[in-house]
Amino acid sequence: MRIDAFDFHLPEENIALRPAEPRDAAKMLVVDPTQAEPFADAGVLDLPDLLQPGDALVFNNTKVIPARLEGTRTRGDAVAKVGVTLHMKESSDTWRAFVQGAKKLKVGETVQFADDFNAKVEEKNEGGEVLFRFNVSAGDLDGSLASYGHIPLPPYIASKRPEDEKDRKDYQTIYAEKDGAVAAPTAGLHFTDALFDRLDARGISRHFVTLHVGAGTFLPVKVDDTDDHKMHSEWGLVDQATADELNAVRAAGGRIVAVGTTSLRLLESAASDDRTIKPWSGPTDIFIQPGYHFKAIDALMTNFHLPKSTLFMLVSALSGLQTMQAAYGHAIANGYRFYSYGDSSLLFPAPKA
Repeated sequence: MRIDAFDFHLPEENIALRPAEPRDAAKMLVVDPTQAEPFADAGVLDLPDLLQPGDALVFNNTKVIPARLEGTRTRGDAVAKVGVTLHMKESSDTWRAFVQGAKKLKVGETVQFADDFNAKVEEKNEGGEVLFRFNVSAGDLDGSLASYGHIPLPPYIASKRPEDEKDRKDYQTIYAEKDGAVAAPTAGLHFTDALFDRLDARGISRHFVTLHVGAGTFLPVKVDDTDDHKMHSEWGLVDQATADELNAVRAAGGRIVAVGTTSLRLLESAASDDRTIKPWSGPTDIFIQPGYHFKAIDALMTNFHLPKSTLFMLVSALSGLQTMQAAYGHAIANGYRFYSYGDSSLLFPAPKA
């Protein structure tokens, strides 16, 4: 499909620069293309009443690390600033990263982030991607990132204000557990202990998978036709116990609701054509666009996404492009807040053709 089909105009005032307080006070647009009135305005706190006992929510328990680094490259008397955003861990001391100023680097050169913290350029690839080998590994590298790294806020926030200490808490789900993400699974930012209690009382189960969200999620689509786009890989895990639990939910007549596009993409990577979810461990570069046949999920809770983004393509694949264009138009007209710190939506599938 042509990329222009996924375009829309978003006024600047609809972009959220801070999250709702409390987290579960955000609005939520319910989109159900099977209904005569496909849109309903609700709130995140209404989620338990919008689902049924026996349904299952699937969360991504990845944890955002301070993956943005500012360093320098010295070549003789010439010193150049280098901005690094880690996006995929390769080993205990190597990471792939997107680099501002990658043209300034040569294989074998070192980027210095602090007196005792640096990384050597092992490889350079197209699009500003670099493979770095750090001078520390494992726990020492985690400590260095905590000391010298910054939370990698999305460009549409970082361009308007600097990252601060509040973001270290705000840009993390309350159930974040597995270190490795460089972007938050933002649909999960709306959940609180109080909301979890209400979901428990309603008989809606919670399940956790891990997908370490990479910085590639923010990269623009640079092709004219979606068939020519290649996703960056992200590492994920669905363990045997979780796969068994979700298959049991479906066998009992319950629905599987992904919390966020990251959970959805991982579940779809792990699903068979017969809709059985299998254990999964490894990278996935699954790209979901209109025409995709969903196997693992029955609904999706997600924030509002960028124009021409792979995530807007994903929600259009689920609920229909025309429906989602109209839904986003409704959201903009009614003051919904967009993107990572914005409001939420609960999307149901379009009728099968």
